[in-house]
Amino acid sequence: MTTFVQGSCDPRFVSVRDAFLENFAARGEKGASVSVFHRGEMVVDLWGGTSDHDELQPWERDTIANFYSAGKPIIATLLLRRLEMEGVSLDEPIISVWPEFAARGKQSTTFRHALCHQAGVPAIRANLTNDDLWQWDVMTNALADSAPWFVAGTRHVYHTNTYGHLIGECLRRLSGVSPHDELERVSSMINADLHYGVGDRDLFRCANIHLDTAASPATLPTDDGGESSMILRGYFNPPGYSSFGVVNTKEWRQAQIPSTNGHGSGRGIASFYNALLSPDRLLSHDALAEAVRAQSTGPCPVLGEDVTFGLGFQPTTPRRSFGPHAGSFGHFGTGGALGMADPHSEIAIGYVMNHVIPRWQSTRNRALIDAVYAVVS
Repeated sequence: MTTFVQGSCDPRFVSVRDAFLENFAARGEKGASVSVFHRGEMVVDLWGGTSDHDELQPWERDTIANFYSAGKPIIATLLLRRLEMEGVSLDEPIISVWPEFAARGKQSTTFRHALCHQAGVPAIRANLTNDDLWQWDVMTNALADSAPWFVAGTRHVYHTNTYGHLIGECLRRLSGVSPHDELERVSSMINADLHYGVGDRDLFRCANIHLDTAASPATLPTDDGGESSMILRGYFNPPGYSSFGVVNTKEWRQAQIPSTNGHGSGRGIASFYNALLSPDRLLSHDALAEAVRAQSTGPCPVLGEDVTFGLGFQPTTPRRSFGPHAGSFGHFGTGGALGMADPHSEIAIGYVMNHVIPRWQSTRNRALIDAVYAVVS
């Protein structure tokens, strides 16, 4: 079918519209939205393609999509914001607000360890089901009771899925409200269409994700404490933790899995990053500077390469580039979803789509980033 792209685009940024159209024509895009802010002004707000499996239903202005790990900086920011409001140090132990987390030798794990993937719990030890996945307390209690896979602070391992429950429960203990409620409040404040747990009235807006639903392992390997067991459990315990087999269900969309099942629009993610660039709107200048600073660098067995982590954010690196300028930061999500900001160029970008490929960086998001930097310097 012919792809119709709608929305607005400042004439200066026509290169972004051209790249967005080319994503559909030549790079396998099915449905997507992209937004760009420059110096606090929205200069691109585009959407197009289809939102259903049969590729008949047009992607609308208010269509939202699962943006996977692009949601990690959002839950991290909610916690960072709360820590700052309460005057709690990043190096305070988690047990100061979540005493149960001390189980099995985790009493020295700090908020900083948790935020930069050094907490030692990238996977849950007890075998869980998808029925458990829909229940916040079951998941966080199992996480608290898990023996660490390594001593906190001694290395980093990407907490692919547990990150959301770990950071989210710290947030809940500090704020007294769920990640869903805190995000709804903050999103309303900055006019960003972002959700952890989609409400009944918004379910119709969710795009169906085109995802290879090849099943998780029929059975998990025995928990032998080894790297392979840790990695598989991180992805598939519970079986649907990474969304396989459940991504388009009501249960998945309405659960709170902040590392993985955030839903929103490209406009929503761009609005979030634009707010970060406005001093003291979400975080103070000092808090944001610490969050986007490299906290740890080195090999990660989950990602299979050397990576650099900030506090929820990833600083730009040659391998995971957010443009040409040092100081840029953001996060990719499985399939190519993107949120990023560049303080030097005063740029904020958000991009979501429903054709999920098994990579975080794609020709599609790369083309959009490059098109923005063809205009700004």
